[in-house]
Amino acid sequence: MPLDPQVKKIMDQRAANGGRPAPMTAPGPAVYRAEDRIIAGQGAGIPIRVYTPLGDGPFPALVWFHGGGWVGGSVDMVDSQARHLCKGAECVVVSVDYRLAPQHKFPAPVEDCYDATAWTARNAALFNVDPSRIAIGGTSAGSNLAAGVALMARDRKEPKLVLQVLVYPVTDRNFTTKSYHENGGGEYGLSKQSMTEMWDKYLAKPEDAKNPYAAPLQAKSLAGLPPALVQTAEYDPLRDEGEAYAEALRKAGVATTCTRYPGLTHGFYGQWSQVDRAMSAINEAVGALKAAYSARTPQPAGRR
Repeated sequence: MPLDPQVKKIMDQRAANGGRPAPMTAPGPAVYRAEDRIIAGQGAGIPIRVYTPLGDGPFPALVWFHGGGWVGGSVDMVDSQARHLCKGAECVVVSVDYRLAPQHKFPAPVEDCYDATAWTARNAALFNVDPSRIAIGGTSAGSNLAAGVALMARDRKEPKLVLQVLVYPVTDRNFTTKSYHENGGGEYGLSKQSMTEMWDKYLAKPEDAKNPYAAPLQAKSLAGLPPALVQTAEYDPLRDEGEAYAEALRKAGVATTCTRYPGLTHGFYGQWSQVDRAMSAINEAVGALKAAYSARTPQPAGRR
């Protein structure tokens, strides 16, 4: 379908602004508490921001990884997303400021994300979290890291995860897909050139592109992974690899929902305050989280 008119308006404003994106200043909803802390990781400490919803708990949890092509982004960039997910799904959200490339190449970022996820499970009582109801997710490179963490958690046998939310995910270093051909020129934001550069900065050596923790679509088996929600955008060079990963998960017996959002471009979660379909996507994620959490019997996690 044609480009969503609300997205086109944003793109027109960007063009009028010399190609610079217009600031999206709308804050996310209020939550009971948001606090920053630093936890131990394999490298230096890992900064996290923990969002707690109203209520008595024990709460389920979502460990969330920001996008930015492995080379940029921060918990501040996804603050409003985290707040929507925290309030909507009534879950604690642990947003992770993992180490960035090129200073810290693969596997440092994904190891930080795994460490933060394992830390959340092991220290669930600190935030009145039910360790049996933990999900992971992220946007773009963050969903690549989430998919890698899901594989690591399966292979390392902890922690047990109830859902992975993969939003316009990077799943393979492959620039020959139809969606790259259709949408990779940069006219919709993300380009083949920029993705090539970010992959080159992320990987320590070329053969890392075959490592499933870096490129999940390269995994020999996806069996035993947690259920997945995969969300893609019609006008996104990453569309086809996200949908190919969803299909590979299904073939491996993993319960998977894949939703393509027509008329939208890469990065649409950040447009929630201006694009109705972007907010619909966040609401879909909230619904998937609530369903995954309700499928488990809540376990006590101590008092707040």
